[in-house]
Amino acid sequence: MLKYIAAFLLLLSVLSAFVFYTPAATDSKGCEASECHAGIEHLSDNHKLECITCHGGDEKTENKEIAHKDMLGGRNPSDHKVWDKTCGSCHQYQLDRVSTTLMYTATGMIKNSQQAWDDYQGDLYSAHGTTGYNQDGNSVEHPPVSELDELSGELYRKFCSSCHIGYDKLQGYRAHHSSGCAACHFNHSDDGSYEGNDQTIKGKSPYPEKHIIDPLPGNDVCLTCHNRSGRIALSYEGLYDGNNSLVPTQHGYPGPDLIDGVRNVRHMEADIHHEKGMECIDYHTSRDIMGDGYMYENMYMQIETTCEDCHGTKDKLPETSMITKENDEPVRESANYAFKNKFGDEMVLTSKGRMYSNVKKENDKFFLYTKRKGKKLEIKTIAGGDEHSMHGHDRMECYTCHSKTVIQCYGCHTSYDEREKMFDLIKGEATDGAFSEKEDFRSFFPFPLGLNQRGKISSVTPGCQTFLTHIDKDGEVIKDEHIFNYRGDKKFKFAPFYSHNTGQKAVDCITCHTDLAFAGFGQGLVSAANGNITSSYLCEKCDKPLDALYSVINGKLSVTSDIVRDHSRLLNTSEITKMLKANTCIVCHQKAEKRIYNKEINYEKILNDSVHKPLLSD
Repeated sequence: MLKYIAAFLLLLSVLSAFVFYTPAATDSKGCEASECHAGIEHLSDNHKLECITCHGGDEKTENKEIAHKDMLGGRNPSDHKVWDKTCGSCHQYQLDRVSTTLMYTATGMIKNSQQAWDDYQGDLYSAHGTTGYNQDGNSVEHPPVSELDELSGELYRKFCSSCHIGYDKLQGYRAHHSSGCAACHFNHSDDGSYEGNDQTIKGKSPYPEKHIIDPLPGNDVCLTCHNRSGRIALSYEGLYDGNNSLVPTQHGYPGPDLIDGVRNVRHMEADIHHEKGMECIDYHTSRDIMGDGYMYENMYMQIETTCEDCHGTKDKLPETSMITKENDEPVRESANYAFKNKFGDEMVLTSKGRMYSNVKKENDKFFLYTKRKGKKLEIKTIAGGDEHSMHGHDRMECYTCHSKTVIQCYGCHTSYDEREKMFDLIKGEATDGAFSEKEDFRSFFPFPLGLNQRGKISSVTPGCQTFLTHIDKDGEVIKDEHIFNYRGDKKFKFAPFYSHNTGQKAVDCITCHTDLAFAGFGQGLVSAANGNITSSYLCEKCDKPLDALYSVINGKLSVTSDIVRDHSRLLNTSEITKMLKANTCIVCHQKAEKRIYNKEINYEKILNDSVHKPLLSD
């Protein structure tokens, strides 16, 4: 009995010491002390962690230098240099994927730059060096682009690499993003300043807008990178930055809508999916963006979403598969959605046969749910419709007809001056050689067509029309407006491209078949007397038209450009002839009537029948 009393008294004394313990004046108040980061937001309900769990450092001191000395990644613990020790320690599956995604490796961008500058020798590079497996399961290793000594490698490092997720882009307007996981999962204000409750850094930059993780990035995050080149983030929301000379203005400054690079945007019609309330993440799967663990050479290989996935084809409805396990991807991914997927849900499949996490079949109808707001949108399918049953259109990409606009940048005049220095974003130092560029003009409609990597007729856009002027250290011009070779000849390069500016109404038949720009002839200036089809968009030191894939001179077809993606090509003579010959009927029969266009047209027979022959003879 006495030993139980003794044990009780000992326990009571220990508890008393704990309850009445008062920290000494020298004890730290931690990272959230009033003079440090008091008021800073918790990352999320799932991330109510101690600061040092993610950031490292020493929370037991109030000395800033000591506290921050061993922090992981500086202000950003998700940086790719340390993400295996921070985010990846809990999210290994996601890290394995994102470390091989093209958003990080940029292998496709680098390869395309090499091809555009005639530097590609068959070797693939990545932004920081990557090892893994390609889509065939073969082990591959891509050395870092810092080892690519050609000008195309230097161009990527100094000009293009700020928009891959391995780099902190902390300058520009509406263009700030952190590196690593935070590139997408932390929002930045327009000017990159912190607007949260931590008074120590409030109003300062460069910091995220708030110390809060966003598991579902909004369109503004995508815009920070996808506002140049193809400008898909702009086109999707109906914004256009071309040929406007910073007009209109507001209060004496360009505006009211400015973006990175002191560019002013004006408004055009937005993509129909945007108008319906869809954000980028509602169309794209996480595998499109974060990757699926494999290493790809180009983005079209990584992307698994297609129009046919959700809308079907003229012959069949979208394919589906049922959720049968509690850890199926759609169940896990919807944990942060405004709705939840469950066992038994019938999910629509991507082009790679994987389940979407927000597209379902319910009661014989198909629906898309927006991830952040849970908005339910019924999807129209096209199976059995007359509009999609016209003969000769089986190889058309859906967006070829349904694109409202396709951004086209013509004439990219690039200067490289060895006398000047420019910061190498990958090497982290300023080195000899500075790039600058300017364009001739921009267009968005009409747009040329070609065959893409899927063997389908697609919209194409310049990619790229580089004129290089190279100045050496002594000021001598080594190359003056030089055009690079492609496949053995000096040609302008075009690339298959989906503009992300889709409309419900397709380009009408007569516009597509009569406007020679769609056939690849640019302006299409026709001289019946000489048998010529040409364009006047020429540069001073080049006789090739900028906006044309080919010309006709004295009745003979002359190829002036090429399509740069693997397995892609120009339309051939037979395809162009068929495209233009259809005008024989379209000039009178402009609607997609099934009775006329659902089978191959025998022009000779029809034009000589009792209905058409008298009309033509008049």
